[in-house]
Amino acid sequence: MEKAKRCAIFGNTYQPKKCEAVQKLFDALAASGIVPLIDSPFYDYLREEMHVSIPAYQLITDDAFDADVAVSMGGDGTFLTTAMRVGKKQIPILGINTGRLGFLADFSLDDITQTLSDFQAGLLRTEQCNVLQVECSDGEMQGYPFALNEVAVLKRDNSSMISIRVDLGGEYLTTYQADGLVVNTPTGSTAYALSVGGPVMLPGCQNIGLVPVAPHGLTVRPLTLPDNLEIKLTIESRSHNFLVAIDGRSESCQDTTRLTIRKAPYQVFVLKRPETTFLRTLRSKLLWGSDARTIEH
Repeated sequence: MEKAKRCAIFGNTYQPKKCEAVQKLFDALAASGIVPLIDSPFYDYLREEMHVSIPAYQLITDDAFDADVAVSMGGDGTFLTTAMRVGKKQIPILGINTGRLGFLADFSLDDITQTLSDFQAGLLRTEQCNVLQVECSDGEMQGYPFALNEVAVLKRDNSSMISIRVDLGGEYLTTYQADGLVVNTPTGSTAYALSVGGPVMLPGCQNIGLVPVAPHGLTVRPLTLPDNLEIKLTIESRSHNFLVAIDGRSESCQDTTRLTIRKAPYQVFVLKRPETTFLRTLRSKLLWGSDARTIEH
């Protein structure tokens, strides 16, 4: 494996405790001879808000950059933003968790130097994650139309339930009366979809989840689909508009808009420790098998 020469660094801009970790990262990159490229807003935040003394590395001001690895410093939200910025470049992403739960960003702050060394030695494994693509009937989405986790169709504010007609592969499925509908990848099965009762999918599953949010009907249940199906959504709302959240990036649509969701023609590459399996992650992150009575608060 050829060693990395350039590292793109992205981070959120509201966690002061990341400052020490950033310095560790830059020190480790320097020791490895890797050139850092730092996202401009993150650089400005570290210099001006957190007063971290870092040199004027090459700044990333748009999506026209190239690197051998991308580092996401933050939680899973920051990781999703990094995946959006990396897009179709097939740059593997290493998530350093300075957030809370961290299914995507699961490398520790304390292991930055060793993690980077393991990457250079080819000891990290790469997980290939499917992505969803969204199209709307009245033109392109305003934001980035690809989702690593999920596409959620939601009612606006305190409005009444919305009606969501679903067609799968050209065949009518049903019309949900609900607060919304989550369409998720296997990666997103432990995100929003999990919180509204969707099933957990193991990495590598060639599936898409269809999970209603607060449906008006006790017989309505989540559905797991093969990922070669095209999903068409037709929404009706008393307020005549609804929200589309693509990995948390929301925009408003008129209820005359029809959405088409399908598997995107590219994948996101996520770096993982070889000893970290998804089953182990489930046990540790979700405390499966733990007795809540023995956990100290």
